[in-house]
Amino acid sequence: MTEVRVPTLGESVTEATVATWFKKPGDAVAVDEMLCELETDKVTVEVPAPAAGVLGEIVAAEGDTVGVDALLAMITAGEGAAPAPAADAAPVAAAPAAGGGDAVDVMVPTLGESVTEATVSTWFKAVGDTVAQDEMLCELETDKVSVEVPAPAAGVLSEIIAPEGTTVDASAKLAVIGGASASAAAAPAAAPAAAAAPAGSADVENAPSANKLMAEKGIAAASVTGTGRDGRIMKEDVLKAALAPAAAAPAPAAAPRAPVAADDAAREERVKMTKMRQTIARRLKDSQNTAAMLTTYNEVDMTEVMALRSQYKDQFEKKHGVRLGFMSFFTKACVHALKEVPEVNAEIDGTDIVYKNYVHMGVAAGTPQGLVVPVIRDADAMSFADIEKAISEKGKRARDGKLSMAEMQGGTFTISNGGVYGSLMSSPILNPPQSGILGMHKIQDRPMAINGQVVIRPMMYLALSYDHRIVDGKGAVTFLVRVKEALEDPRRLLMDL
Repeated sequence: MTEVRVPTLGESVTEATVATWFKKPGDAVAVDEMLCELETDKVTVEVPAPAAGVLGEIVAAEGDTVGVDALLAMITAGEGAAPAPAADAAPVAAAPAAGGGDAVDVMVPTLGESVTEATVSTWFKAVGDTVAQDEMLCELETDKVSVEVPAPAAGVLSEIIAPEGTTVDASAKLAVIGGASASAAAAPAAAPAAAAAPAGSADVENAPSANKLMAEKGIAAASVTGTGRDGRIMKEDVLKAALAPAAAAPAPAAAPRAPVAADDAAREERVKMTKMRQTIARRLKDSQNTAAMLTTYNEVDMTEVMALRSQYKDQFEKKHGVRLGFMSFFTKACVHALKEVPEVNAEIDGTDIVYKNYVHMGVAAGTPQGLVVPVIRDADAMSFADIEKAISEKGKRARDGKLSMAEMQGGTFTISNGGVYGSLMSSPILNPPQSGILGMHKIQDRPMAINGQVVIRPMMYLALSYDHRIVDGKGAVTFLVRVKEALEDPRRLLMDL
């Protein structure tokens, strides 16, 4: 007997509501066949069968609220119920058998929270190629990350349904693998059968939480577009419908491009923006339009940090297995300053200010695909070595396009280092909903007046962009001065001064 339990629901989500059961006790189920749908306050999660057999007892009925890892149902290793579904599937299975083996559909994998579509960027295999199970077939690009799609079974790639450049939704079919084993085909074969039911049929039950919310808000079901299985209405569909009037105002159309001379047009190249680049452009513009953004500047003498790094870098690397860079000093200095000026680490939520009693440090990283901001969680509780290891590991994953969306969510403050590209001064743009971002720049020797003497010192300009709606000028300047003081005398970090 196999237990069916609530899967991991995502960051900060501890419970869900059982929205719909697709199977009833006594039904035969295949491995990975969808049993039920759970609904949280953020996403809808489908629960697959962990093993083949017969669905026995349903412990959590529709409408029940369950916690993570709670028992949902039991699957028994029954043989008797299997022939009935097999008999229905026989006509469908006959066609692939004639072609030399069952066909397995290659579907879009789970893309992550709030991601509904992706673009097929690259196919690594061509039609007719032999593929091994788990061998990479193609790469999808979303507005946040790149996702590799492995082969669900061994066989021959017989058809590519979504060629490169195609935009697909989260449940789309990408390709078909022929000559695959029958066991591998069992789970995918169940999906088309389930999808055959007409969407929006009269006997489709909406999610209980959706019905409750529609009643509370006085919204008719006919005015809500359901995105659940078979067109059922989920809680988030009702929320979208409730917000629709406010969002109805059309965005101003982009101004058409000015005419280009024929000679110039022949020497131009038009390339479609990637999903990630489109999202970066949209979010940066939204940040400018939403926040009352202002930037304050200062400069820091890097003499002490550079001397400390030079003195201990070999011992540090030998003991911790990672190089001692400047980012750990800046991270520590920012954490130190955020304790004194907490509004720089806060965010606005409607008419409330949410103060964060923790620091999840975003570290902006440039990649071939565009700018990403992996998050170092609980940076305020980390040592120099822990910070350097986390930055090194996430930087490599960012360059390789391996970051998950969870690794780029939840940041409370961001550091951006334009100095690695030679930038001397810039005004960084906020990363919503954060209220502050620190811009680092190139270290450059400059003459400075110190104790009445002109001396050459390694200097760096610092820039703090902040949301003036929540951070006053005094707070912003104080924050930047505290960062400057901590870097010019790192002993202050040890003594918490």
